[in-house]
Amino acid sequence: MIILDGLGDRGIPAFGGKTPLEVAETPNMDRLASAGQCGLVDPLFPGMPVGTHTGICLLFGLSKQHTMKLARGPIEASGVGLNDNDQALYFRCNFATLKKDEDHYDILDRRAGRINTGTESLAATIGRVDLGDGITASLHPATQHRVVLQLEGSGLSHDISNTDPGNLYKTKGLLSCVPNDPSDRAAVRTSNAVNRLIEIIHEKLSQHPVNRQRIDNNLPPANGIICRGPGKLPKVKPLLNQLKMKTAVISGEKTVLGLGALLGYDLFMNDQFTAAHDTDLNAKVRTTIQALDDHDIVYLHIKATDIYSHDLDPTGKREMLLKIDDAIAPLITDSLVIAITADHSTDTNTGRHTGDPIPSLIYNPRGRVDGCMEFSELACNSGGLGRINSSGFLLSMLDQMNQLENFRPKDSVFVL
Repeated sequence: MIILDGLGDRGIPAFGGKTPLEVAETPNMDRLASAGQCGLVDPLFPGMPVGTHTGICLLFGLSKQHTMKLARGPIEASGVGLNDNDQALYFRCNFATLKKDEDHYDILDRRAGRINTGTESLAATIGRVDLGDGITASLHPATQHRVVLQLEGSGLSHDISNTDPGNLYKTKGLLSCVPNDPSDRAAVRTSNAVNRLIEIIHEKLSQHPVNRQRIDNNLPPANGIICRGPGKLPKVKPLLNQLKMKTAVISGEKTVLGLGALLGYDLFMNDQFTAAHDTDLNAKVRTTIQALDDHDIVYLHIKATDIYSHDLDPTGKREMLLKIDDAIAPLITDSLVIAITADHSTDTNTGRHTGDPIPSLIYNPRGRVDGCMEFSELACNSGGLGRINSSGFLLSMLDQMNQLENFRPKDSVFVL
């Protein structure tokens, strides 16, 4: 399964109202579409935007019920190797550029210019922070500007708010962390600890050498964090494990790798595999071919399509699709079932995830053919797979692989 992060899009005025996929020349994807079945995929529900972790969870075989309860923080934590403390509370955070205004923080850049160097030094400076009341905190760098916050202590609660107002509302500034239920003493205690930490981090990082150098180079300093998605490490069992399938994940994105680690899948990582446009696509495909020798199903994840959307760069997204199409040619054989889909759609006009369904295909050399002649949002609208959710898409692929038995009551968690 090839997962092109943020693949689906909306019409781009510069492209005459067409999407980057609709204007990209993708002969290999078109070849798979014309010899297979196409459709539109809703990750959870029609019209509902989702985050990367939600969309990937479903494609990785986690049930809807477990997916909707799973926070992003522990997935990110697993991606950086923090997977042995099921009592700690983990947050997905960004290094950000903040400006303190009395008791309020303005957000100048939610990603600190997508900082990708020096984050280890920033986190090391914070070290292990004693927040009082038996609570300690530490930061652990992830991909680019992302960082994981680990809170340790007894009686911590995840029932607290995010400090991130979101990109559309960043003018509100950094939000205070508050308990969702003011009468919940554990949540009050936890949220107070987060707010104390935010003050400490901003004070320690404002004059850090990495940030002084960034300012000298006209780059936004990473002088604070914004936090969201708190949660503890879950105990879950995906469908692929129930089916006793050997599963591999190939990615340069810590969220995807973290989820794979949580589920017990084999991870294939390489310094050449990044979560940006410079990822080595050919090396990823070669690794995929190698992994197929001793795995039943291999997930090949590519993040760059989503990054271009968030950066409002439709031309970059189109060009990346051309490169991906060229790179996947060696995978097209008469012995593989190949699926192409995404975790969600991302609108390159606004940079936000949307609830638009994802163009998707499944190619089986001995499967049905539906008459779609190309791979795009428009073409997939008339495909034989119809409009299904991500769980149904995975089941359809597994069925094409002859991996499913007739329905049993215990299977209901994965199909309802």
